[in-house]
Amino acid sequence: MLKYINKNKSLQNRFIKYVQIDTQSDPQSPTVPSTEKQKNLGKVLVAELLEIGVADAHLDEYGYVYATIPANTDKQVPVICFCSHMDTSPDCSGLNVKPIVHENYQGQDLVLPDDNSVVLKMKEHHDLKDQIGNDIITASGTTLLGADNKAGLAEIMEAAAFLMQNPEFKHGTIKILFTPDEEIGRGVDKVNIEKLGADFGYTVDGETLGSIEDETFSADGAVLTIKGVSAHPGFAKGKMESAIKILSDVISSLPADCLSPESTELKEGFIHPVTISGNVEQAEVRFILRAFNDEELTANGELLDATVQNIIEDFPNASYELKITEQYRNMKQVLDKHPQIIEIGIEAIKRAGITPKQQSIRGGTDGSRLSFMGLPCPNIFAGEHAFHGKQEWASVQDMEKAVETIVNIAAIWEEKA
Repeated sequence: MLKYINKNKSLQNRFIKYVQIDTQSDPQSPTVPSTEKQKNLGKVLVAELLEIGVADAHLDEYGYVYATIPANTDKQVPVICFCSHMDTSPDCSGLNVKPIVHENYQGQDLVLPDDNSVVLKMKEHHDLKDQIGNDIITASGTTLLGADNKAGLAEIMEAAAFLMQNPEFKHGTIKILFTPDEEIGRGVDKVNIEKLGADFGYTVDGETLGSIEDETFSADGAVLTIKGVSAHPGFAKGKMESAIKILSDVISSLPADCLSPESTELKEGFIHPVTISGNVEQAEVRFILRAFNDEELTANGELLDATVQNIIEDFPNASYELKITEQYRNMKQVLDKHPQIIEIGIEAIKRAGITPKQQSIRGGTDGSRLSFMGLPCPNIFAGEHAFHGKQEWASVQDMEKAVETIVNIAAIWEEKA
């Protein structure tokens, strides 16, 4: 059987090209995409798809890339979509990324040259122990790398090139979807599912080699607004009720030994304040609420509301408003109805010579919402690690295995049709 080979370092060359294009999304922006610069990468991807012969590749007005690799078999095969996102996290700069390839890694500390205080150590990055002899890509110490999710972009592009260049490799219709704004929770807001026309999908946005994730958090967002009472600070006794201090009391009254990101792991959820702003008269805090089942998620929202009510009782002239909105739900609720998606993903990983790791992810992907939009969509590994920060890294060899897995998925769906 034909097998993907990373000829002339084409995979890392694609990846290095993509990470140097600034695509940071902006949660404060009302536009779609949230930053126009995300389209710069979209245009590059479309041009490359057209160059390899994917004739319908295009970028729409919202910054989404759609493309179709036609079937080359007479079998009736389900249409499979591969999806990655183009934006990088607002948490760390993605401007002027300088990627560095550390060839033949031997377990040493990786000191990043533009900021010697940024050091990747095996004792802190446990997956590095499995990378001896591999090639590690980092940024230079002043930015994130952008492996989340440009590793996935490069891998899908490599797989697309392989399928287009090897028509004897049989597969059904393959759809490609590249999204903006995943990092700010809006990655599929403007996806046209009917236009996409896929039956099942796989996001390529995972971490450890061999992982396939069929379960995510269920997620809500919460905005708490406190209206206090302002007064001149020199004459405020018995009058001022500071919205800032009330908010501080609310946050400090939430559980610290549980229900916070710093104290939870595995299947434990949390209530996490992410931004705070305001003044004495009015202040606002935004939370993210996370849990693996909807009942626990609801309970977390109720606990937050009860905490606010308890605090506000001590401030008779103050008031509050708590708005909780749905963000996404645990995709396992959908994927359990379509076990063949995971079964084929696991078989594809095995054929790449890897031990599969079926697991949950303490986060969400575009696949979380796509699954509830009619496109059941687990997440497979991309070889990206330590996302959203200056210590982010990716393994070239793991990325190669991700390409091989994508190609295997396409082949197995055709075989089983």
